Amino acid sequence: MSYTILFSERAKKDVGQLDAVIQKRLAKKFKQISQLDDIKPLAKHLTNFDAGTYRLRIGDYRVVFDIDNSDIYILRIRHRKECYHQ
Repeated sequence: MSYTILFSERAKKDVGQLDAVIQKRLAKKFKQISQLDDIKPLAKHLTNFDAGTYRLRIGDYRVVFDIDNSDIYILRIRHRKECYHQ
C-alpha cells in the first residue's frame, strides 16, 4: 500500500516558513514515506491527541500527522523545541 500525503493549511504555512534546505529534506522524506507499505513502525504514537495522533522525526523537526486508510494528513511541522507547545 502506498500513501497519499495531504497537508493542512497550517502545515503548508509551517513549510513556507522553513529554510529551503529543510524544505528539500522534508520533501525527500515525504516522497520516501509515500512509497512505504506501513508508516507506523517509523512513527511514534502521541499521547496528547490535541496535536495529532502520530509524530515523525526528521532531523530537528517533528511532523505531527493523522492516518486515515491510505491518506496521511500532515497537521503541523515544527522545530522540536516548539512542537508540543501551542
